[in-house]
Amino acid sequence: MIDVKLIRIVTGEEIIAELVSEEDTTIVVKNGLVVIPSTQGVGFAPWATIISKEKPEITLDKRNLIYIVDLDEEVIKKYNEMFGSKLVTPDSKKLIV
Repeated sequence: MIDVKLIRIVTGEEIIAELVSEEDTTIVVKNGLVVIPSTQGVGFAPWATIISKEKPEITLDKRNLIYIVDLDEEVIKKYNEMFGSKLVTPDSKKLIV
């Protein structure tokens, strides 16, 4: 499974992205989505839309990051539907007899 994180940048943007790697001073992400608050909740829009499709990784300097945190399972599931293996585990159902 891919490692999906919520990243807040000093500019105020919140990005949901796959964390590819982490070093002492930088992180590398790909398939970023910008979190867009609305009156109905939140929406998502592509982030860094004109980068190379062959090299989609973006290196971010940690000095420009406020935080990197784990996401709610439902958000990760939706992200994986868009960018992951397209394999989604169904919610468990109980059989009542």
